[in-house]
Amino acid sequence: MTLKDEMPELPEVETVRRGLMPVLQGAVIESAEARRPDLRWPLPENFAERLAGRRVEAIGRRAKYLLADLDGGEVMILHLGMSGSIRVEGTETRRPGAFHYPRAAAGPHDHVVLHLAGGTTVTFNDPRRFGAILIVPYDRLESHPLLAGLGPEPLGNAFHADYLASAFARRNTALKAALLDQKLVAGLGNIYVCEALFRAGLSPRRLAHTIVTKDGKPTPRVERLVTAIRDVLREAIQAGGSSLRDHKQVSGELGYFQHTFRVYGREGEPCRTRHCKGIVQRIVQAGRSTFYCPVCQR
Repeated sequence: MTLKDEMPELPEVETVRRGLMPVLQGAVIESAEARRPDLRWPLPENFAERLAGRRVEAIGRRAKYLLADLDGGEVMILHLGMSGSIRVEGTETRRPGAFHYPRAAAGPHDHVVLHLAGGTTVTFNDPRRFGAILIVPYDRLESHPLLAGLGPEPLGNAFHADYLASAFARRNTALKAALLDQKLVAGLGNIYVCEALFRAGLSPRRLAHTIVTKDGKPTPRVERLVTAIRDVLREAIQAGGSSLRDHKQVSGELGYFQHTFRVYGREGEPCRTRHCKGIVQRIVQAGRSTFYCPVCQR
């Protein structure tokens, strides 16, 4: 399995967001610690001072980015990266999210700590330091380089069969690659694209334009794919995420969606489609592992 497969995907980030809401939303940051000057990029100038005394008005998400709206018209953008996790400590210690690959325990990789009024702490731990924390003006959020140009959210109203058909109409790339393009759909990642393509019965090798009509209208294949994407993501969110193994939900339970993968990570096993005699295969596309059944995915 490639390193890129370890990147948190939309359900994991959404699970973390939901876990942080009762802790951070409406809370006042009494003080902040920056235990090193940088993560993937340098932390904002005067980072700790800029957060001290600020109230967190809302916790949102765009694609794979967490967004903390601060009073005063600024937004803190947080990206977990390949190894980042958030730990909440107060009356109990918990980690919002449920991840498929291991996350570090408390220790030397605790790089940023927020001390909230009331005694709760929120700690960002990131051994590999591929994560990021930025502070940007709210009115420049949509134009920020990390967010500008992102496609619609796959669970939002703007993502539907007509949109996807139009986006695929002139795409001469494989379906897998097209769906991983964040400018086309925001937040989709390797694991859930594999699962959605399997449910839709579509080969990851198939060229994207071949599932739309000549005039760019949706076919039943596009309809199935949109439904499959939505279903896979919703089930994963309900299960608590899956791409990074030891992250726990606020309840302390591990997510379980990883145990219901139909193709991902199941190379050499029988296809789970009823009456299909195919065997799950693994190929590499753009440096990432792709799992699919060559018999029932066409």
